[in-house]
Order: sequence, then structure tokens, then C-alpha cells
Amino acid sequence: MDSLILRTGVRLLLPLMLLFSIFILWRGHNEPGGGFVGGLICAVGFALHALAFGVRAMRLLLKVDPRTVLGAGLLVGILPGFVGGLLSGAPYMTSQWLGAVGTPLLFDIGVYLVVVGAILTMVETLMEEGED
Repeated sequence: MDSLILRTGVRLLLPLMLLFSIFILWRGHNEPGGGFVGGLICAVGFALHALAFGVRAMRLLLKVDPRTVLGAGLLVGILPGFVGGLLSGAPYMTSQWLGAVGTPLLFDIGVYLVVVGAILTMVETLMEEGED
């Protein structure tokens, strides 16, 4: 898609969407929001960038393969359960807190990364199919 309005809008919106997604992620363990919604907002920002500038530009901006982001998210999402529960002798996924940071926030970060990786993998695959 070759639209000056879309390209200009994406340049302005992407940083705001990324900041808002981090805000939603951070407040999510105390109020509505969290990793899933924050990840969707982030992924939509990058998907808009891919729509405006192409998949190649999105890959350059992201700097990491979306499948790697997805895998890292799975790892980050699973580890807090072991740290919070098994190391303290409590059941899996028992919350542990160290000030404002706790295992629920780490789990939300894992969900955030999984959502971003999954959505961007789908966007990348669909847009590459459309370019052929």
C-alpha cells in the first residue's frame, strides 16, 4: 500500500502505541489490562508499520525475528511459576513479590511477548503471501 497519509500517520502513531502498550502492561496486574492487551497494541503498531512500509521495513525496525520473540515470551511466561512456587516450596504459579516487581508482572511480560510474536508472525506470513 502506497499512501503518504498512512506512512506519516504510522511514523507518529507507532511510538505512542508502543508507550501505551507498556503502560497497559505495567498497570495490568492491578487493574484491567496486562500482557495480552498490551501485546495486542504493540503488535498492531508494528503491523501498521508493515502495512505502510512493507514487511522488510518491519523486520528492520523490530531487529528480532517474531518467532524468537514468541519463544522468549514462552520462556519468560513459564519461569515465574517455577521461581515463585517451586523454589519457595509453594505450588506452581504462587506469587512472590520484591517491591513493585513480582512474578505476576513477569508472567504478564511473557504473555506480552507471546502475543507480539504470534501476531507479527501471522502478519509477516500473510503479507509475504500477498507480495508473491
